[in-house]
Amino acid sequence: MAKDRRMGAYMIGVVSTRYEVHPQTLRLYEREGLLKPSRTEGKTRLYSDEDLERLEFILNLTRDLGVNLAGVEVVLNLRERMAQAQAEMERMLAILESHGLGDQAGPSRGLVKLTPQGLRKREP
Repeated sequence: MAKDRRMGAYMIGVVSTRYEVHPQTLRLYEREGLLKPSRTEGKTRLYSDEDLERLEFILNLTRDLGVNLAGVEVVLNLRERMAQAQAEMERMLAILESHGLGDQAGPSRGLVKLTPQGLRKREP
């Protein structure tokens, strides 16, 4: 059985120790909308594996690259928009392929190939 990556598993103290981040920093990230841990009925924060991946990305931006929290928010929003655009591209590719047009994108038929990464020039 596959583990649901969104399922909360780590309490704030464990996350704080593991990533050497003060608990108030984690609370700040939540207030700023950068992290969204789930909550128990008793309001205890539970961080999922997905939350931890996001936290690692945030810490990489802030610690290693010196990006401030406003910049982190911009980068995270751009990342989400890119993921949405990629999903839309893949959906469009599936539609084209279902109609037999996947390898004939564009007016140059046969010179351009539509891939999930975008249009690619066909090898001669």
